[in-house]
Amino acid sequence: MHRILPAAPHTSLNDYIAGGGGQGVTAARTVSPGTVIDELIASGLRGRGGAGFPTGVKWRTVREFASPLLHTTVVVNAAEGEPGTFKDRTILRENPYAVIEGALIAAHAVDAMSIIIATKAVYTTELAVLRRAVDEITAAGWCKGVAIQIVEGPAAYLLGEETALLEVIDGRPPFPRIAPPFRHGVVEVVPTAADAASGSGQAANVQMAELDRQSAAPPVLVNNVETLANVPGIIASGASWFREVGTEQSPGTIVCTVTGDVQRPAVMEVPMGTSLSDLIAFAGGPHPGRNVSAVLVGVSSPVITPEHLDTGLSYEAMSAIGSGLGSAGFIVLADGTEPIGVAAGVARFLAIESCGQCTHCKQDGADLARVLAAFGSGEDGARALETIHTRLDTVTEGARCSLASQQRAVVGSLLDAFAEQIMQRLDRAAGPVEVQLIAGLVDITDDGAVLDETFARKQPDWTYGPRDSGLTPVDAAGDHRAGTGPTAAG
Repeated sequence: MHRILPAAPHTSLNDYIAGGGGQGVTAARTVSPGTVIDELIASGLRGRGGAGFPTGVKWRTVREFASPLLHTTVVVNAAEGEPGTFKDRTILRENPYAVIEGALIAAHAVDAMSIIIATKAVYTTELAVLRRAVDEITAAGWCKGVAIQIVEGPAAYLLGEETALLEVIDGRPPFPRIAPPFRHGVVEVVPTAADAASGSGQAANVQMAELDRQSAAPPVLVNNVETLANVPGIIASGASWFREVGTEQSPGTIVCTVTGDVQRPAVMEVPMGTSLSDLIAFAGGPHPGRNVSAVLVGVSSPVITPEHLDTGLSYEAMSAIGSGLGSAGFIVLADGTEPIGVAAGVARFLAIESCGQCTHCKQDGADLARVLAAFGSGEDGARALETIHTRLDTVTEGARCSLASQQRAVVGSLLDAFAEQIMQRLDRAAGPVEVQLIAGLVDITDDGAVLDETFARKQPDWTYGPRDSGLTPVDAAGDHRAGTGPTAAG
């Protein structure tokens, strides 16, 4: 299908308009914000960034918490970095105008006067496309008093976590906050008592706001690239049109990435409810003579095993098998792949990308990665397994974001799914296993998926030096307000 990904990339605003673009923002501005939000709620659109939260409900909540002093901001989360995922960057390359149009509709709905598109500075191809699209849309008069800014952030995985994204927009490193975006947005107005006592002035230390008290701090609406790209079609053609495909609880299409042990790694748009097995078949299936042994949903949800490959790509179906849809990035593992090597790679990725605000997340995650690698090398197997399970129990203690929970979910599910194979390795003292590189994607070309191989050199403090400094990113940053801050453009 071609609701989000056009049959051919839209290379100009005129091209986009010729394909029906622009009708959504025009229609939105002829009705009240409440009417737009009601239509979005009726459509059943759910956030495509991973959580699957109802988009219209999110918009309504943000509007209800509007500040009496300052305008709300709309933020486009274009900081994709989940291993196995390339769908947002593909959308930005092929249909950036739909994303910006969706953001303009959102601005109308929540009474925002500014839109910030936040992405990674290393995404130079997408940045060039975005700048051109913003210039064209601005020149065409679509913005109507809404300023659009592009913010370039660091390459850290946590930049995709929406409160960490707000930290970067506000000039600090990508360390997740506690306060939710609908209560504390981009702009800080009144620090909490804890902030005042510490003298830090750091938004990452802002605590949860009291929901029964009006706050001067303006909220922010943060939506993922794919989520916003769906909005123009819904407002132009109606909720019933959107629901013509998909399932009752997960309507519409979804843009998926399939990589790993498949013949044709690809990004593709399919109706929600399409089976995972069909999706893998669209990517050519595993190489001849091999079978699928498991599928990683990036590093966000428990691994999917062969008996569940016919599960539909919907939030409810994935939840029913004890996994999740995540950002619809699927890394296919074929038979012969060593699960311990994969688990060690997952644990290393998450441990490296942990910011260090939560001690257990950083330290226990690092222990998991180290002990899994040692177990794969045949070192002290029984004791290693005991340590691994202990760390899985403690890694989430005090966690302020989902990264630690991902350690428990993904690594734990791999150990459970392949328990027999792992015990055989213990009993037979099999040879060493190489830690599999789990990292973000650089690109998907005709030659296949290109992994960020530099991640193999990344240190726990987020540098790439030859030695581990022993510092966490938070330690290395010192005052959260220090550093280079974002670069604004557009």
